[in-house]
Amino acid sequence: MTINELLNKLHTGKDLAPVYLVLGQGDYLQRRLKRAFRAVVPAEEQAMNFASYDMDTVPLAVALDDAMAAPFFGERRVVCIDSPAFLTGETKKQKVEHDLDSLQTYLSSPMESTVLVFFAPYDKLDGRKKVSKLLKKVAVTADIGHFTERDVQKFVTDQVKQDGYTIEPQALQELIQRTDADLTLMMGELPKLELFTVPDKTISIDAVNGLVTQTLTQNVFDLVNKVLAKDTAGAVTLYRELILAKEEPLKINAILQGQFRLLIQSKVLAKQGYSQGKLASLLKVHPYRIKLALQSQRRFQLTDLNQAYLGLFRVEQQMKSTTEEPELLFSLFMTQFANQRPA
Repeated sequence: MTINELLNKLHTGKDLAPVYLVLGQGDYLQRRLKRAFRAVVPAEEQAMNFASYDMDTVPLAVALDDAMAAPFFGERRVVCIDSPAFLTGETKKQKVEHDLDSLQTYLSSPMESTVLVFFAPYDKLDGRKKVSKLLKKVAVTADIGHFTERDVQKFVTDQVKQDGYTIEPQALQELIQRTDADLTLMMGELPKLELFTVPDKTISIDAVNGLVTQTLTQNVFDLVNKVLAKDTAGAVTLYRELILAKEEPLKINAILQGQFRLLIQSKVLAKQGYSQGKLASLLKVHPYRIKLALQSQRRFQLTDLNQAYLGLFRVEQQMKSTTEEPELLFSLFMTQFANQRPA
């Protein structure tokens, strides 16, 4: 079931399933869906007929006892289960013991008057576990972890329209770029953009440029392009700006290395015939980042990508073993890389 289908179903409150699974990471969508599930219960009944339990601190048995209880002076009870790590392959010892046999018994015959919702902020469940298999069989699943760029565009556009605004295509693209297509970040920026454009209710690219700050990852992506263009002055200037913005040098270098690693992997695997979707799944990277990597890697030789990656690895070693200023180390790296001849 898609997110919009689920939201529409919850809005009507009719013919709801007894068990739902919200799978995937995405703070904004997790919060929005939880509000929608809560709203299924009338406001005056929520104190008695709505509950949310964190499995990191509360035994599963407590939540199941609540789920098996009849609604208190109402038609329906909604019980949310957060962070059910026992459904995954996570091996670290959990702080709380959970009775999974009781959960399997409940899933075999769920209460008709209860809507039990599992909010699982994970990429996937452990399909080898009986309880995970049973849950996926019984529950209506909404996967929020595989939003494509197109999904993000539609979701934001629909929300802007619902708020009584419009957003220019260029403004939407710039917003996506500045937030790395992170829906949580984008939805966090919308109130500010809408407030700024109250007179004509049209979000322009100027509004996005003026109000939305680029993420560190996006700034580093710009830095990667300057490095590969061998624009020493431009790269050092942008690096200095990041340092002045109080970004940690080791963190900047780590993200830089990660970007170059992604470019190398994308170039090699794309030559082997991997599509954008398969690359995102294989490398466990957001599809938007894969899209940008594929666009960038075509312009550069694999030898340059490898040389830059190895050079940044040496910069990291020097940062950890010497007292030299990070900006100087980066400047020396850029000078050496810009003067290297293709292998």
